[in-house]
Amino acid sequence: MLNEFKAFIAKGNVVDLAVGIIIGAAFTAIVNSLVADLINPIIGVVTGGIDFSNLFIDLKALVHGEASSFASLKAAKDAGAPVFAYGSFITAVINFLIIAWVVFLLVKAVNKLKAATAKKEAAEAAAAPAGPTELDVLMQIRDALKK
Repeated sequence: MLNEFKAFIAKGNVVDLAVGIIIGAAFTAIVNSLVADLINPIIGVVTGGIDFSNLFIDLKALVHGEASSFASLKAAKDAGAPVFAYGSFITAVINFLIIAWVVFLLVKAVNKLKAATAKKEAAEAAAAPAGPTELDVLMQIRDALKK
């Protein structure tokens, strides 16, 4: 059983998966910084300074027909008030769309690079002189045997 486990771990797919997870974790930090530090401020300027992550509805106040007494989502959560934090959801959707877009661009770039490499290899293979065919080799053997 230990040998089977070693063989499983040694397979390329498992190692590739582990490398992918590690790179993905590092990439997540980069994308989170991109979203938090670059994209969200631009969205805030375009929307007039709205911070989506702080948008919420105080459900207790809504049921009683009152205005919320909490200045921020953090204050409401710290007080244990039931809240409908739709701003956090909007932020998560924006983050997902940005991450999906970045991944799309990366995959597109990798595919373009692969296509260029395949095209170059095909051109090199076409430019290389063709070796003798099977018929040519058989004819050479026949001629050698005749001598």
